[in-house]
Amino acid sequence: MNWLEQHPEVRNVRCGAVDLNGQARGKRMPRKFAAKLEQEGTRFPLSVLNLDIWGEDIDDSPLVFESGDPDGVLLPTERGYLPMPWLSAPTALLPLWSFHEDGTPFAGDPRHALANVVARYRALGLTPVCATEMEFYLVDDTGREIRQPLSPRSGKRRAGAEILSLRALDAFDVFFNELYDACEDMDIPAEAAISEGGEGQFEVNLCHVPDALKAADDAWLFKMLVRGLARNHNMAASFMAKPYPDYAGNGLHTHFSVIDADGKNIFADGTDDGTDTLKHAVAGCLHGMADLSLIFAPHGNSFARLVPGSHAPTSICWGYDNRTASVRVPGGNPAAKRVEHRLAGGDVNPYLFLAAVLGSALIGIEDKMQAPAPIKGNAYEQKLPQVPHTWSGAIDRFEKSDIAHRIFGAQLVDNFTRTKRQEHYHFQDLSDEEQLALYLDTV
Repeated sequence: MNWLEQHPEVRNVRCGAVDLNGQARGKRMPRKFAAKLEQEGTRFPLSVLNLDIWGEDIDDSPLVFESGDPDGVLLPTERGYLPMPWLSAPTALLPLWSFHEDGTPFAGDPRHALANVVARYRALGLTPVCATEMEFYLVDDTGREIRQPLSPRSGKRRAGAEILSLRALDAFDVFFNELYDACEDMDIPAEAAISEGGEGQFEVNLCHVPDALKAADDAWLFKMLVRGLARNHNMAASFMAKPYPDYAGNGLHTHFSVIDADGKNIFADGTDDGTDTLKHAVAGCLHGMADLSLIFAPHGNSFARLVPGSHAPTSICWGYDNRTASVRVPGGNPAAKRVEHRLAGGDVNPYLFLAAVLGSALIGIEDKMQAPAPIKGNAYEQKLPQVPHTWSGAIDRFEKSDIAHRIFGAQLVDNFTRTKRQEHYHFQDLSDEEQLALYLDTV
C-alpha cells in the first residue's frame, strides 16, 4: 500500500518541481488523477524551471521561442508523497524533476545538478553526509514596515534579540510545536531550535543524512513548511538574506563530511587537525567561493548581508572552530570531523547550494588542492581575499567561471546567468519597500 492509499482523507494533490530560484512550479489536480501522475508524470515547458523571481520568462532564453518552448516530462522523485500540513484541506505534495522526451535528465533542473555531483562522489566510492542550519525571521508584515510579531503568549513584542533565549522560544511555543509535528509528518529531520541574533530570528538545525538529495529536499520543504505555518499564525516567516537593515541576516550553513564504502569518515584521523583529504576539500571550497558567490548570494538583497562584522563571513579563508571564517572546521569529537560552509544566505536554492559546496570540495579532493594556513583571530580585521561585493560582480564571475561549468555544466550556467541579469536590470528600479515585498516570504 502506497502513501496515498494510507491517507484516504487526502482530497487533492499538488505536484511540482524546483526552479532555479528555489520556487515550486507545478500543478494542482484532483486525487482521482494521482495514479496516472505516479505512472506517467506530467508535462510542462522546460522554460518553467528558468523563470525570474517574478515568475516571468527570461528574455531571449533559448528555452522559449528559439526552440518552440517545448515540454519536458516531469516525473516523481524518489521522495514520494508528502503531506502539506499548512493547508486547510488534507493535501498531498508529489515532488517532481524534469526530463527530456528521450528520458535524459534536463540539465537546467537544479535537482539534477546536485544528483550529478553525488554521482561523481559515488563513482569514487564516496558518500557526502550533510546537514543544514536554517535561519529565519518571524515577522509582522501587516504595516508598511516589518516588525517582530506579537507573542501569542503575552500579546507583547519582546525587546532585544535574546540569543539562545528559552523565553523567546516559549513565546512562540504553539508555532514550534506545530512545526516539529509537521516535520515529523514530512520526514524532515528537525533537531535543535534556538533563538538567534535578531529580534524574532530563529534557527532550526536539520540532522546529518548520508544523502545529499534528501538534505536538499529537506531544506526546500522546510522553507515551504515554515512560511505556510507562519501565515496560519498571522505572521510571515522570512528566509530573506537581510530583512532588517540593522539586525543580523539569515544564513543557511551546511556541515558535511564524506564517508567511504566502509562507512569511514575520510576527514577523520583521530586528531584535531583532520586528514589531508579534509584540507583538500577545504581548499576546493575556498577555490570556488568567489566564482560561485552567485549561488550563495543569488538575489538583490543578498549582498546586504555580506558586511564585515555582521556575523556573515566576507573573507575567503578557513579556520578551526572560527565563526569569522567562511569555512570552519568545528571542534568536538575527532571522529566526527567535518567542514562547515558559512557563506550562503537563507535565500539560496538548496539544490544549487549543496551542489556548489560539495562540487567544489570534490574538485579540491580530486585535484589534491592545497589549503592555505588556517586563520586565527578575527577574519574581519585581517587582509584576506574577499568575496565579490556586488551582485553584478558575482554574476560576471559565475558566467566566466571554469569551476561553475565543471560543477553545473554550460546550460545551467547560461540559464542562471540570464536569469540573474534580467532580475538585476529590473531590481535597480525598485524602492526599498518594493524590494522587501518582493523577497520577504518568496525566497
